[in-house]
Amino acid sequence: MPWSWRYEGVDGQPVAGPTETFSSQADAESWIGQVWRELATAGITQVSLLEDDRVDYKMSLQPAE
Repeated sequence: MPWSWRYEGVDGQPVAGPTETFSSQADAESWIGQVWRELATAGITQVSLLEDDRVDYKMSLQPAE
C-alpha cells in the first residue's frame, strides 16, 4: 500500500506540496525528516501521513513554544 503526505496551511486547509509516494512508512518518515524545513518555509504548517486514503497521523511543522 502506498504512503504519502498531505499538506496543510496555517488555516488548516489543504495546500499544494510535493506529490511523492513511498512504499513504506519508514521511507515516508525519512523523507519528511529531510525536507520539513523547506516545507515549513513554503507555508506548510502541518502534514498528515496517509496510507492509501487513511490518515495514520498528523504532525506540526511549527517549532514548539
